[in-house]
Formats: sequence, structure tokens, C-alpha cells
Amino acid sequence: MTFEQLQIFVVVAERQHITQAAQILNLTPSAVSASVKTLEALHGVQLFERVGRRIELTREGGLFLKEARETLARMKDAERMLADLAGVKRGQVDIQASQTIGHYWLPPRLVSFQASYPGIEVRFSLGNSRGVAEAVRNGTVEIGLIEGMLDDPALSMRQVATDHLIVVAPLGRVAATAAARPDDMLRNLHWIMREEGSGTRSEFEKALKALGVDIAELKVLLTLPSNEAVLRAALAAGAATVVSRLVAEPMLESGLLVSLDVPLPPRHFILVRHKERHLSSAARRLIAYFDAGSRLPA
Repeated sequence: MTFEQLQIFVVVAERQHITQAAQILNLTPSAVSASVKTLEALHGVQLFERVGRRIELTREGGLFLKEARETLARMKDAERMLADLAGVKRGQVDIQASQTIGHYWLPPRLVSFQASYPGIEVRFSLGNSRGVAEAVRNGTVEIGLIEGMLDDPALSMRQVATDHLIVVAPLGRVAATAAARPDDMLRNLHWIMREEGSGTRSEFEKALKALGVDIAELKVLLTLPSNEAVLRAALAAGAATVVSRLVAEPMLESGLLVSLDVPLPPRHFILVRHKERHLSSAARRLIAYFDAGSRLPA
């Protein structure tokens, strides 16, 4: 059994989709499928079964997934320890961020960090806040960045930046609701929402409760898995959506969307790490860089 086989198995198991796993791993679907079949044949165990057009873990596959994750995490810990022996001028750090952070806040900071530490390889991936926390918990990544706090005793969390959520909609839709109270306006609008598990949705639900509105009262037309998708859908449907001001800025400046007068509290970008796992020198250096502000605006 090889490191690559374990890695491929875990990604396929998490996505339950060969093509999606292949895209993440930068391999062909046939190579991913062959690796899984080789692992099954080598040990005489069926790890997946086809149900309709999907693949699902068998009971044996589900039991093996936990062990595979833990084994990969231990191997990554060993890699990090060896990298530490070479000092912070060299090394690798795995980081995963939720979409708003990963698309807008993080990239310029990674570019600046890489210029200062060219010998440190930063391996970056995207997820929603719930998925990022899971990746840190199981050791897939050393550092996570999410929108808002989560209740998880295994994880250490602290603020690294502040963000502002806003409600946006096409101008005509805003004019039609201009005289309404915030809570009535929210109920009367049509909505495009982010998926459950996203930091944006979680923080918006908290804000709604403070305004005396339950999310079940909203007229939700679509639930979509990315900021860009909800903005485009809101524009096409004449609906409202909630996103970070960082995300909406280009459409606000162009006049395609306008911001509604809905009082939403600021939210925080949170750095997440495992309380008990070894943190490499490269990861500690990157965290210190975030703490220093990396000379970039929050």
C-alpha cells in the first residue's frame, strides 16, 4: 500500500465521485479508478459500490476511511518534523480556506509571504467552513481559515481579520422595497442563498435571528455553492443575496447591484489549528505573518 493509494482513496471517499476526485488530485479519472481497484484487489476487500450513477462507500470502506485519514495525518506530521530540521527557509505548509477568504482575502497575502519565503511551499485548497474545520481536525491540513467561530473542542481558533456582510440586490428590486422595515423587507424579497455549512450562511442566519426573522420565512429561490454563483443568480432573478463586501465590490461599483440597508454585524475571519497536532516551523511562520498583518489591509 502506497501513500498515493491512501491519498486517492480518501479523496474519492470524501467526494464519492471519481471525476471530481481526479480533478482535485490532478490525475485522470482512469488513473484514480485504477488505483482504487488495485487497492481493493491487493487486499481482497470491496471499498466502494456503484448505486445508480454514483459510487458509495461499503461498510468496509467506511471503516477503512477513518484509519486511512489517521495514517495520512501521521505521515504528514513526520514530513513536517523533517522539514523543521531544515529550518524555516525550507518546508511545506498545507492550508485550506473557506471561499470568501480563499478567493479574496488570502491570495495577496500568500503572494507576499511567498516572496519573503521562496523556499516554503504553500499547498492551498478551498472548502466551506464546515469542510475546512474537518480537514484541520483529521490532519489533512495544518491551518484552516473560516468565517466565524465553530464549537469544536479539538480545535484552537482565533481572529485574524474582520469582514463585513452586506445584503445586495438589483436596483429595481431595492426600489420596490425601500419603504419597508428591515424585517418585512427581508421576508418580502426573493433570495439566492449559499449552502448550509458555509460561513456566510451561518453568520447571516445569526443576524436574521437578531432581527426577529427565521430563515424559513425567506422566499428562497435557489441555494448555490459559491459566491460568484449566488451573485450571478441574484442578478438574473432580480433577487437578493448576502455576501462579503469584498465579493460584491465589483458589481457595486458597476451599478449592477446595490447594497440594501439591512443592519448586519461585522464577522471575523478565524484561523483554525488542531490543539494537539504538531505544527511545522513553516506553518508557524505563516501564522506569524498573518498576525503581523503582512503589510496588507484587513
